[in-house]
Amino acid sequence: MMLNSDAVELDLPPTHSETESGFSDCGGGAGPDGAGPGGPAGQARGLEPGEAARKDLQHLSREERRRRRRATAKYRTAHATRERIRVEAFNLAFAELRKLLPTLPPDKKLSKIEILRLAICYISYLNHVLDV
Repeated sequence: MMLNSDAVELDLPPTHSETESGFSDCGGGAGPDGAGPGGPAGQARGLEPGEAARKDLQHLSREERRRRRRATAKYRTAHATRERIRVEAFNLAFAELRKLLPTLPPDKKLSKIEILRLAICYISYLNHVLDV
């Protein structure tokens, strides 16, 4: 799935430069009374750097937090690796099944759906042979 940076608008916590700039319309800067997004000035200053971001994420729904977590490069890389391993195992299973099916010529290339249909027919045939 391709993401268009113009179409996706993330409500990320403000960066350091945004909080000092005084832009109140961004939702992250200090207002005219010096109050930031956490309340009066000085109230949010006692937080650790990572804590402020966690506090900002607590008000988000579970779905929005999941969406943001999945948007990171680290998550995408890990997901792509897991998917690659899954697809390789899937293809290996089809190759093993293909080896068990008789066809003429024996090395004929079959699609996955053809392999499944042929396996169903072959199992049916074997059941018929056992019943006779």
